[in-house]
Formats: sequence, structure tokens, C-alpha cells
Amino acid sequence: MNKTMAAFVGIALFAVVGTASPDGGAAAGTSWEVCFTPGGDCTKTIVTAVAGARQSIYVQAFSFTSKPIARALAAARERGVRVEVILDQGSLREHHASADLLAGAGVPVLIDGAHVLAHNKVMIIDEETVVTGSFNFTYAAQRDNAENLLILHDPALAARYLENWMAHRAHAEPYERR
Repeated sequence: MNKTMAAFVGIALFAVVGTASPDGGAAAGTSWEVCFTPGGDCTKTIVTAVAGARQSIYVQAFSFTSKPIARALAAARERGVRVEVILDQGSLREHHASADLLAGAGVPVLIDGAHVLAHNKVMIIDEETVVTGSFNFTYAAQRDNAENLLILHDPALAARYLENWMAHRAHAEPYERR
């Protein structure tokens, strides 16, 4: 393996933090974090981001079976953070323990059945941070898959994601615990 490839592999295994440059098209002061699996603990990265929330967390998830992430969202709700979750209708067919855990903790859980797939993997935290990427909020995404997670600290971008989240909330239906 050459030095360039070794450096790339080293980056791929761990979370990396950076800052966007003003000439890179992003707002000055925008910062980001990235995590890749296998190798990086993307679940822990999400749990840490959720633990830092002060006001709100809006979630859109295609697949959500991660108990650590569900517990972190429930804990955020318990400490007074507004937490709302929209899941893909496929969540009704899969093991729905996370949806039940969240609903049982008083978190509003909605099902987006207006689309063939609601393939989002998004969290908007405190209307200033966006968590996104291919990383599903699942055990398999952490343990078995090659996934990516990107956390962007940018209020303008978060506002755009929240606008989209609200549009999906408008047509989503309340989840009924099983």
C-alpha cells in the first residue's frame, strides 16, 4: 500500500473534523465532522451530537433500529429538548423497537407514507447542525456496512433542511405503538 492510500485508509477509519474555507463556497465559520464505517464509531458520533442538543432535534430516517441512538433521543426529550421523528413507511414492516421506545418516551413519531421510499437519514439539531449521509440509524450500518456520516454546523443549511422536514411532517401520519 502506498503512502497516499495508507493516509486515505487512516482517514476512513476515524471521525475527522474540519472547517470550510471561505473560498470553498461555504459560509465562513462553517465546520463539519465526517465518520466512515467500517472503522469509525458513527453511532457514537451521532449519540454525542444528540447529547449536545439544547433546544430541538428533528429526525428523518429511512431505517431506524439503533437502540443507542433511540435512547439518546429519548434522553434529550427527558432533559427538555424538543424531539420529533419522521420514519419511512417501511419502518412498519421492520422491527420497530426504536419507534416504540421513542413513542413510549413521549417523542412524537410520524410515518411518511406519501412516497415509495422516504430515504432520508437526517437530523437537524438546534436549527444549526445537520447530521446526514448514507448512514442509516441501525446496528447494521455501524457493524456490517460501508457507510458515511456527515455533520455540518451551518445555520443556513440547517434552515433549508428544516424547511424540507416540515414539508414532510405536513403529510406524515402519527405512528401507533404496537
